[in-house]
Amino acid sequence: MADSEAPSGESDALVEYGIDDKPPLGESVLLGVQHYLTMIGANIAVPLILAGLMGMPTAVTAKFVGTFFVVSGLATLAQTTIGNRYPIVQGAPFSMLAPGIAIVTSEVALAGVPDWNAKLLFLQGAIITAALAEVAIGYFGLVGKIREYLSPVVVAPVVALIGLSLFSAPQITSTTNNWYLLLLTLGLIVVFSQYLGDRSRLFGLFPILLGIATAWILAAVLSHPLVGVIPQGDPGYINLAQVTNTDPVFLIYPLQWGMPQFEASFIVGMFAGVLASIVESFADYHAVARMSGAGAPSAKRINHGIGMEGLMNVFSGLMGTGGSTSYSENIGAIGITGVASRYVVQIGAVVMLFAGFVGYFGQLIATIPAPIVGGLYIAMFGQIVAVGLSNLKYVDLDSSRNIFIIGIALFAGMAIPQYIGSLEGYTALQQGFAAVPVLGPVLGLEGVARTIFIVGGVQMAVGGFVAFVLDNTVAGTREERGLTDWERIAEGDDEFQTFVERLTSRRNRPTPDSADD
Repeated sequence: MADSEAPSGESDALVEYGIDDKPPLGESVLLGVQHYLTMIGANIAVPLILAGLMGMPTAVTAKFVGTFFVVSGLATLAQTTIGNRYPIVQGAPFSMLAPGIAIVTSEVALAGVPDWNAKLLFLQGAIITAALAEVAIGYFGLVGKIREYLSPVVVAPVVALIGLSLFSAPQITSTTNNWYLLLLTLGLIVVFSQYLGDRSRLFGLFPILLGIATAWILAAVLSHPLVGVIPQGDPGYINLAQVTNTDPVFLIYPLQWGMPQFEASFIVGMFAGVLASIVESFADYHAVARMSGAGAPSAKRINHGIGMEGLMNVFSGLMGTGGSTSYSENIGAIGITGVASRYVVQIGAVVMLFAGFVGYFGQLIATIPAPIVGGLYIAMFGQIVAVGLSNLKYVDLDSSRNIFIIGIALFAGMAIPQYIGSLEGYTALQQGFAAVPVLGPVLGLEGVARTIFIVGGVQMAVGGFVAFVLDNTVAGTREERGLTDWERIAEGDDEFQTFVERLTSRRNRPTPDSADD
């Protein structure tokens, strides 16, 4: 049964398990692992990218990847238990990867410390400091205060851009991709979830797990030397021998790489990444609420979610990873499977937490070929695009004002980051800004140019900014903007209880004996 903080919302007919439901333990373990499988590609890609740029030794890289899973598991447990309590996985953010790359490719040195280790320590310092600002932004309620200015006209394109942001991911668009393996994975997920889901509960609940497992087993067989259909070097090739080529157990603990180092320019760049992460998480909260059949999140829930993400980013910095944020991938899984259970996500987090200490696990997960991840991305992020656009049901789509704002926000959200990505770093932007009349001296500052470069490269941030400005400056009624209908089904602040409030209410709840007195 739902507790007192369950949000008010619309019909949850498409949800097999609601936010407060607890499926049987065995089923929950499989469902939880399935939730985490959707974000495996990203949670491995980020550490591998950073490790490669740092020149990290192969033997250390496996432990580095394992640390990301430990942080992901603990951050997810913290967010789902103490933070916003949404069934949303936490993991390594791509929004903080750009400043991370800038840091680990810089020339830094510490006496008696290998170059890769020194770079990682400066990355840790930047994340910890920028995350402290995120903690303040969340718990002082700065994000929640602007919620009343965010109508479906703003939220719809921002959420849609989360999905559209990965349409060009190399796992999908690489010219050397193994297309039949990608299409097989996508086809299996479609068949299991859409055609067989109503015929068998097994297919309805586990389409992603079954799709990935079937495609992986087939790829492993075809990669075997005795079969040789998938040759070594092919994107779909699986080398099972690498699974045992690591330590069986890792000792993972805070400050395992040494004491973090702090550099002002690195901190400014990382703060820009944190701002982009906040925008993405804000949209994620709306998306997961929509997927779960709940009303739009209250300002109170949003503030506690962002605040907890800040705390977990501090923890991430102490552990030595690349940050932590809400993941869009498992939101797509909710849409496909109808499993929005907080309990399921928590069980999956516990599994990933312990698995992070097991070297063989990280190596096994790393064998999932990019084409399989690509097929998964198409299924997952297509769902998120559709969820974003579904918010337009509250908006007057006969209004030329709304059509204009939504269209330009989507287009700008795709085009401007494409331009930013074509530049050779923020210095090129800085040089161009310096020539701007009047504002040149300000825009040409390194910190300003770096911030614009990082935030301007995030689709959700750009599209959200354009939609926010236009929606709040172009004349339009509250009914026309969708605010009237949205407020009707939105969650109230009194419907969300913080962790402390929940403990207090349980402590003050009368016992059966006292009720009889």
